Amino acid sequence: MEIHPSAVILLLVLAASFTAFGQPDDIKPRYQKFFNQHFGPHVSEHDCDKEIRNRQITASGTANGCKEVNTFIQANKNDIKAVCGRGGTPQGNNLFKSNQPFPLVTCKLQSGQRHPNCQYRGKKSTRYIVLACDQEWPVHYDEGIINV
Repeated sequence: MEIHPSAVILLLVLAASFTAFGQPDDIKPRYQKFFNQHFGPHVSEHDCDKEIRNRQITASGTANGCKEVNTFIQANKNDIKAVCGRGGTPQGNNLFKSNQPFPLVTCKLQSGQRHPNCQYRGKKSTRYIVLACDQEWPVHYDEGIINV
């Protein structure tokens, strides 16, 4: 039995549309913002300035436009999303704490410069993460917790 090439293309299109349709339209912008600010599987502690500048991560309502702290989660999308389901424990108010610790790079503002010239110092750590979730989609990074 031979599989026709158009059947393979149809299957790929259906698979792609399934993942796109899985996310409600009202959640998509908040998830994309979360993803842009915190997804960083290959971000090192030396990449903070470049990543924050390239991703245009800012803090509106501040005098200099520089975000004080930004955390990049060094994991794949599925592992991060799982925190909003079976990979996390509800904490109330739509917050979920990861059941497993994640490797992170936390970038802290070092300079008093104005955006886009913010300067950061990065630090690696491994922590349990707390995410705000909406319909099992992460929409906000709340904090990292060192389990003592």
